[in-house]
Amino acid sequence: MFKERLISGILLVLVAIGAIYMGGWVLWGVLLLISLIGMIELERVFEVHLKAPSIVSMIAAAGYYLLIKFDQETYIMPMILVIVLGLLICFVIGYPKYDFTQILACFFSIFYVAMTMCCIYRIRVIDGGAYLVWLVFLGAWGSDTCAYCVGRLIGKHKAFPVLSPKKSWEGCIGGVLGAALLGFVYALIFQSKLTAVGSPLIAFPVICACASILSQFGDLAASGIKRQHKIKDYGKLIPGHGGVLDRFDSVIFTAPATFLLLTLVFNA
Repeated sequence: MFKERLISGILLVLVAIGAIYMGGWVLWGVLLLISLIGMIELERVFEVHLKAPSIVSMIAAAGYYLLIKFDQETYIMPMILVIVLGLLICFVIGYPKYDFTQILACFFSIFYVAMTMCCIYRIRVIDGGAYLVWLVFLGAWGSDTCAYCVGRLIGKHKAFPVLSPKKSWEGCIGGVLGAALLGFVYALIFQSKLTAVGSPLIAFPVICACASILSQFGDLAASGIKRQHKIKDYGKLIPGHGGVLDRFDSVIFTAPATFLLLTLVFNA
């Protein structure tokens, strides 16, 4: 099990590095594929199983990615209205075949998975994005690693005993501080490449620390959905890790948080 998890984890990192390095259509396509798989996993939990509402949500996700790719953000709000109408039409025509919670799940999946994951691409295309985009993963996977290590070493006080029995307050704090430290070290190494950011040695630790906090909430939110529906994993696509959402649950929160914080830094 450990060997399987390690190998698939290494492959995931290599795919991430390759896609982010190449950027452009490659990263766009990889993120869209990950988003669609994640949406299918989430909608399967709500027993949608690729029926008409799910297909509408997949088309909507692809449409959103295209709007971002071609810098047509002014059409996002009209697109959302069309999505709402499309899903309601599916509900009405298919009634009582579809439960309304399935319609809501399809609508939610667009925001929870596709729009959040797309923020990775949005960071990559800004000035210095090839370096800035790694803050998403430092705040997610770096934070997870630090939280796990600190929790195992000194964790005593349970933070969320019902939702995540193994998570301690010491681990949570260790994750935030560890992410901040990783952000500082990363800025120290690449500050000569980060001319677009005024004070990376200050901005990066703050961004990574904030991302870490949201990363942990993202992990807990995903765990809560699984517990409510009595499932262990969202899928079996990634050996040793489960589904796409099991691996990217924290990234789903850190990507938009990092994008918004970087937007504030650039506008400051």
